[in-house]
Amino acid sequence: MLIRGIRKGVQPILLAALLAGCAHYTALPLTRDIPLAPSVGALQGAAEDHGALSVSDVVTLALANNPDLRAARLKRGIAEGQATQASILANPSLSGAFLPLLSGAGTVPAWNLGLAQDIKSLVTYRARRRAATASTRQVAADLVWQEWQVAGQARQLATDIIIGTRSRPTYVAAYELLSDRNGKLERALAARTVTLVTVAPDRVALQAARTSLNTLDQTLLSQRHQLNALLGLTPDAVVPLATAPDLPPFDPAAIRTGLATLPDRRPDLLALRLGYAAADEQLRIAILSQFPELILGGSASSDSSKVINGGPNVQVGLPIFDRNQGNVAIARATRAQLQADYSARLAAATGTVGALLREYEQLAAQLAIARRDLPAARIAASRAQAALSASNIDERGYVDLVSNRFAKEEEIMTLELALFDRQIAIQTLVGAGLPTMNLSAEQAGSGR
Repeated sequence: MLIRGIRKGVQPILLAALLAGCAHYTALPLTRDIPLAPSVGALQGAAEDHGALSVSDVVTLALANNPDLRAARLKRGIAEGQATQASILANPSLSGAFLPLLSGAGTVPAWNLGLAQDIKSLVTYRARRRAATASTRQVAADLVWQEWQVAGQARQLATDIIIGTRSRPTYVAAYELLSDRNGKLERALAARTVTLVTVAPDRVALQAARTSLNTLDQTLLSQRHQLNALLGLTPDAVVPLATAPDLPPFDPAAIRTGLATLPDRRPDLLALRLGYAAADEQLRIAILSQFPELILGGSASSDSSKVINGGPNVQVGLPIFDRNQGNVAIARATRAQLQADYSARLAAATGTVGALLREYEQLAAQLAIARRDLPAARIAASRAQAALSASNIDERGYVDLVSNRFAKEEEIMTLELALFDRQIAIQTLVGAGLPTMNLSAEQAGSGR
């Protein structure tokens, strides 16, 4: 009775232990709430009293709160699960049968029991593990590259908004000056003290100034909406920004020198190398899979007359028709394609950075010339105002000189913004001040 009681107590424990090792289903319902923060203070990582945000602050908040990045980070769990699955050996198979005696000369029921293991899965085991490891690291590298893109967009939008906001007073001043002047001329035209020919240049200049101001306001509003979306904010949330952009140090000469090591630092290139390594292992797997199906095991049986037999079993597939030649061809072609993709991306990466550096140098030279000419344009506009008051210059000449001053200032602001855009694009492509992923040449080259 005691033994029987112990058995009854052990059975639930064993059942519970078996169930504990199994996966269980839990519901994960979709949310119906819009997952956008109403203010900067509600963002993850935002200080309670954040004040005006610098460009680096915006980048930090974007990396922590961007909705696309949050979703992309979950892909690592999928890749890690696939790597775990690849590291698990195939289960042996157990077979058995119990055959009750129905008729005939036998005296007892017959039975048989067998245990077998697929040997072919062991042949490809190491290659499958290496392929899964390379694929997992590829997902990690792709994620870092996506973080670079989000950080670059955050830098670009924050800088564009700062520069645009800083230049807006110039556009407003140009519009107000021309609007005031145009109002006086329109009243004079109504009084017939001036002609339409005199008023026409002011009307044209005023319309151009209004168009420029409206375009700037539309661009700033669009950029603010894009920045809010990047940060996971509602469209009407206000993001206070600093008055000047803070960007990482920019050294074109050092960037040119570092192009030789760019393949070892840029995540998209590392991801392609890891993808190539995984494809190379898939080719190994396809070649090893030409090995015939081989199942080894052992079995024992007893017939209805109590004769017991036992011994090893071997099952070998005959590679007469299918020698895995199709999968080998697919794996070879995939590896060749990834090799070409990597070469194309490498050429594009170095070529794009080189082209942007040349554009940066051109814009810097043009900006220097525009800044050199600005003082003369301002002096001419100031003298034109005095000359007009003394009736020493006509209306057309005055408008032209004043409009030239504002056009020169707008040209400088446009060139400055273009220069910042090129700088940010280059720094995003080379990863200046951005998360990195270090990978040894052996790991990136073979995935082993």
